[in-house]
Amino acid sequence: MIIHHLNCISTCPIGGKLMDGQTRSLVKRGHLTCHCLLLEADHGLILVDTGLGLEDVRNPKSQLSGFFLAMVSPDFREEMTAVRQVESLGFNASDVHHIVLTHLDFDHAGGLNDFPHATVHMLQEERDYALKQRTWLDRQRFRPQQWPTEQHWRLYGIDEGEDWFGFFSISQLEGVPNNIRLVPLPGHTHGHCGVAIKLADKWLLQTGDAYFYHQEMDPQSPFCTPGLRFYQTLMEKDRQARLNNQQRLRELSRAQGNQIELFCAHDVVEFERLSGRSARVPVQHLRL
Repeated sequence: MIIHHLNCISTCPIGGKLMDGQTRSLVKRGHLTCHCLLLEADHGLILVDTGLGLEDVRNPKSQLSGFFLAMVSPDFREEMTAVRQVESLGFNASDVHHIVLTHLDFDHAGGLNDFPHATVHMLQEERDYALKQRTWLDRQRFRPQQWPTEQHWRLYGIDEGEDWFGFFSISQLEGVPNNIRLVPLPGHTHGHCGVAIKLADKWLLQTGDAYFYHQEMDPQSPFCTPGLRFYQTLMEKDRQARLNNQQRLRELSRAQGNQIELFCAHDVVEFERLSGRSARVPVQHLRL
């Protein structure tokens, strides 16, 4: 299986270094990734998350909330959308047969519009809560206008799973190779998941928004920038579950670091280490 790391439109939150730990000025905006994966499997392409999509780039005010447009100011570049990066590798949007979602936040599910024939896999609890939109913040983060393909969604209950390194997991995703599984990591949202992918010599675990900053996984001295710590608190649906899962992920990294590579959706350091290129550059046009 060939894996491509895609940054599907950076977000640029207020707070500079207080957010990303790197931007020199506090008055400038920070730089975060939206780390998605494109998997070349035997029977078609699989996306893990979609980032922001073409319609978000072209009509942001109708697609996204004014609150988040002001807060995270996405770097809207069409060439950074998942569909354009898929095409730059020589594929068509129709070659993407499956999308495995960590959760339905606007910056993870915005590209669903661009792959209308793909089957989309997620926890049923994620879909059910996102449709309820109980609070003002729910209505800002969950954007049904990004979800025109609900008839192609496949939903899974937590009773369908099995053990994976001490975590619950769901490996029987309809039509998806069984070396790809959902790993429920609730807290950020109620149905939030990581996505685990088995390679020849190790596992990759895309943890979505289970954490935001690479140093949070330090088993001895975990650290998060003040801005991202605030943002995680703002967005959490279950604080105790989120913090418990972060601790479990630290323990997993410490105990199984030679077998499992963990990374989250928004950390530039992790993205550039795994992709081997700047997070500001789309995937190379020539397939390797």
